Amino acid sequence: MSLTVLTSSYRLRSLYRLQRIQAHMMSSHVEAEVLLEKVGRAGLITMNRPKVLNALNLNMIRQIYPQLKKWESDSETDIVIIKGTGGKAFCAGGDIRAVTEAAKVGGSLAEDFFREEYILNNIIGSYRKPYIAIIDGITMGGGVGLSVHGRFRVATEKTLFAMPETAIGLFPDVGGGHFLPRLQGKLGLFLALTGFRLKGRDVQRAGVATHFVESKKISELEKQLVDLKSPSTEDVSRVLDSYQNQSGLDSEKPFVLEKHISDIDRLFSAGSVEGIVQNLKADGSDFAKKQAESLSKMSPTSLKITHKQQQAGAALTLQDVLVMEYRLSQACMRGCDFYEGVRAVLVDKDQSPKWNPPTLEEVSDQSVEQCFSSLGEKDLKF
Repeated sequence: MSLTVLTSSYRLRSLYRLQRIQAHMMSSHVEAEVLLEKVGRAGLITMNRPKVLNALNLNMIRQIYPQLKKWESDSETDIVIIKGTGGKAFCAGGDIRAVTEAAKVGGSLAEDFFREEYILNNIIGSYRKPYIAIIDGITMGGGVGLSVHGRFRVATEKTLFAMPETAIGLFPDVGGGHFLPRLQGKLGLFLALTGFRLKGRDVQRAGVATHFVESKKISELEKQLVDLKSPSTEDVSRVLDSYQNQSGLDSEKPFVLEKHISDIDRLFSAGSVEGIVQNLKADGSDFAKKQAESLSKMSPTSLKITHKQQQAGAALTLQDVLVMEYRLSQACMRGCDFYEGVRAVLVDKDQSPKWNPPTLEEVSDQSVEQCFSSLGEKDLKF
């Protein structure tokens, strides 16, 4: 056999092998990142990235948004239920690492991701049909945005809620400037600045969830919701109430922050972050010391942005808050703390970010003010 024949035969085999690999990669073995299905008269959204705790990426946003629009105007769809797979998380946040990588090389993902995520948050906030988020497991950042603006949020004993963004040089976005200031007293500001974690029934007691249902009853609850015939908001409410009444787990335990609520209101009512830190240090209680220590680890710039965001958001509509937060997100992309925070917490995991500026006193009011400035043509529009 000549060398030419051998070479072409080898090339052919290589080509076939390459085609087989490509076909395999494109086959149904590649799981969809989000499952969208119709069960009876219910639209069902399932976040399907269990290995990364159902972290929300741009591809998922681009599938969920048009489907929500479609179901909202579809006379065959009465309710929408959103949940996560894997048993560990509803959605542990946005795919922040991908955003930082893109932003470093000047990619448009940092603009597109936040813009499209916030537009999705807005439609959830104004949805005309009952929207039910089953927040079973970790619910943070982007996962909060997919749930908290909807009419119904069902927590279980596995729910772990937090907005830990100040630890990575960001701020509690996805409408955090709208729902957090509307929690009791200064609780929202406390959660926003410290990233304090709420678990299980406490997520409902804080006002983040509307209902608490034991995890083992969720599939039964889901079936009952799906089986409802042309349900009104009141019908859905009745079903959720009845399941909550059957869930006695942890009902005798007091709210984890109950004995600290008046302290939180007092200590976090200062007009500035420096004032809050001063209050905490002067108070001297174990609780106050713990919060002061927690704040000392956060990005000083993020803390100041967050404080101002929470004050402003208290008087704004969700849409106006999201416009403000889009400006803030792009300011964080232009700064350096976000990249350093992601490096320290998510990439190298050394948990020792070098913030710039390193102290609250060095973050000028002017630099904070600039973060809230209009982006002109690039402002978020709905």
